[in-house]
Amino acid sequence: MNYRKLFAEFLGTFALTFVAIGATAANEMSDGALGLTGIALAIGLTITVMVASTINISGGHINPAVTISLLACGKINFPGAVTYIVSQCLGAILAAFLVKFVFPADILTSIQMGVNSINSAAGVTVSMGLVAEIILTFFLVIVVFLTAVDKGGTKMAPLYIGGVVALDIMAGGPVSSAAMNPARYLGPALLGGGLEQFWIFWVGPITGGLLALVSYKFIFEQKEN
Repeated sequence: MNYRKLFAEFLGTFALTFVAIGATAANEMSDGALGLTGIALAIGLTITVMVASTINISGGHINPAVTISLLACGKINFPGAVTYIVSQCLGAILAAFLVKFVFPADILTSIQMGVNSINSAAGVTVSMGLVAEIILTFFLVIVVFLTAVDKGGTKMAPLYIGGVVALDIMAGGPVSSAAMNPARYLGPALLGGGLEQFWIFWVGPITGGLLALVSYKFIFEQKEN
């Protein structure tokens, strides 16, 4: 077992979850000064930095939906995928635990620990939220395949991956909070946000990731000559 790889996945998902909750809390504390765009940029920049930092160690998955998609196409074996996902979930859970020592309890309560949720108050239904998560994660994972996995990829992949995350949050944040990541949902949900919508934020991203894999394999993949 390569503990260096596992810690890289743990650290990346820890940073993502901590910043996602922290940016939402900071927005609440500053009376909305950050706004949706500021939160999206904070999360997107975190993804860029952490993928760039871990891509040469663990591949920079930091997302169970990415790991499962790479498992499905043989880029990682089953035991490796399981240990990656466990590490990612533990990183998110620890981040949600430690964020309670940084932000006031009343702020975390008002933002419901920053847990992803369907915006039912705005008329968003469960099916709308599920489709949103599928589409948003599709965009994320197809960018991962085209920039980081494909033989015609680029060293700029972390920037593009972080960029698509930020864009997804700007577009889908008001609908489903744009999780795109089951571990990022799980951490704050376990530590105070509730697990009522657990299946949406696991089924949606995993489905979107697998659809991206299918599209990549049958349309975009550059075959060896």
